[in-house]
Amino acid sequence: MNRLSAGSIGGGGSAASAAGQYRVCGNCRKVPRQEKRVQVSPPLTRGPSAFIPENEVMQANGLDERTNLLVEEYSTSGRLDNITQVMSIHTQYLESFLRSQFYMLRMDGPLPLPYRHYIAIMAAARHQCSYLINMHVDEFLKTGGIAEWLNGLEYIPQRLKNLNEINKLLAHRPWLITKEHIQKLVKTGENNWSLPELVHAVVLLAHYHALASFVFGSGINPERDPDTSNGVRLIAVNNFCVCDLANDNNIENASLTSSNFGIADSLSELEALMERMKRLQEDKEDEEASQEEMDTRFEKEKKESLLVISGAFDDEIVSTDVSRYVEDPGFGYKDFARRGEDHLPTFRAQDYTWENHGFSLVNRLYSDIGHLLDEKFRMVYNLTYNTMATHEDVDTTTLRRALFNYVHCMYGIRYDDYDYGEVNQLLERSLKVYIKTVTCYPERTTKRMYDSYWRQFKHSEKVHVNLLLMEARMQAELLYALRAITRHLT
Repeated sequence: MNRLSAGSIGGGGSAASAAGQYRVCGNCRKVPRQEKRVQVSPPLTRGPSAFIPENEVMQANGLDERTNLLVEEYSTSGRLDNITQVMSIHTQYLESFLRSQFYMLRMDGPLPLPYRHYIAIMAAARHQCSYLINMHVDEFLKTGGIAEWLNGLEYIPQRLKNLNEINKLLAHRPWLITKEHIQKLVKTGENNWSLPELVHAVVLLAHYHALASFVFGSGINPERDPDTSNGVRLIAVNNFCVCDLANDNNIENASLTSSNFGIADSLSELEALMERMKRLQEDKEDEEASQEEMDTRFEKEKKESLLVISGAFDDEIVSTDVSRYVEDPGFGYKDFARRGEDHLPTFRAQDYTWENHGFSLVNRLYSDIGHLLDEKFRMVYNLTYNTMATHEDVDTTTLRRALFNYVHCMYGIRYDDYDYGEVNQLLERSLKVYIKTVTCYPERTTKRMYDSYWRQFKHSEKVHVNLLLMEARMQAELLYALRAITRHLT
């Protein structure tokens, strides 16, 4: 078996190839291809993230005793991996995350252990996230999985193949999921899924789609291979440049950090955001917008979100190590925007909420997972240190809500009691581009995008943004899938 040894980090601006030998990159100008693989040295930053300096991760979390205990108790890999190190900047959240993930993968549940890891592989492959694929290939084999299945989807049981459709819809256009998709999976026959099994599978798919967003959004570095003395390894070339993988973004980011944006600009940007937050709070106390006005603002934001483009990515390459786990690789969120459809079908959150509907259904069919997910959603939504960059005693509620609701807006989910005018007030364009990229096509995320927003904020605050985006995305996927299951049941 020939598989990847590294995850996909960042995305270089790439375009044409010269005589099929090179992919031209705006940074290093060319990347040699040898059977779609190149040999590269370890990332220049040897820490867990290509976006965050290693010393800042270590200083922020101190890798304290509590973190180590959590890893010992709940880590499925048995080690402190790079995702956990970056998440441990927010130890409270990390505990909720590790507990829920451990429950999905290791505790009693409807699905056999190898199935769980294979479903994680299928989910991660939708976003070409070789970091997660590699992690679960190892786990799949350790839990007794059949090695032949790792040759690709044509080698797996029909029951697992039947998940392909709901996997791609959940990952890219969850609003298309209907009760008919559910009925097709649970119909009688030898390859059918029971409802508890299907709920377990859906939770895993949504979890790993969202976790891929976190991996790319935080620039998670490949795990260093203890078996290689010099750290050199083979890395697949996807739609990013390998110089991004090595975190050699100096050329690309020099223009961002030096000429385009001075410290004064960044500070004024921060002060302007603080002022807008204050003004929104005061306006809210003065007068409420009419329901008609709220409707108009949501429709405006929904349409504008379709116009936020993160960059053209033609000539995308999907390595064979990833493509073997993907059916219909051309299907994605981007196709929706390109067709120019005006009306992304609106899901009124009040008609089917996580709190009143999704939670009880998922808990009934897959015991206790609802409580763990609910705790995780609440934890990230309410997490605050009452700081913003250098400012203390700041109420960041409106900002956190804007981030969460903007993700749901891109998925067509609307909260009647929320004024979507706040999104435009609080989220500037470079942040919207970053959010849409991380949420809808995370494999395109670059360090440049990460660096371009909130330039005076701490890395820990940007990690918190990524946690919010991840959980908002997961909840959106679950709402659509669970609503379809509810309709199937009624």
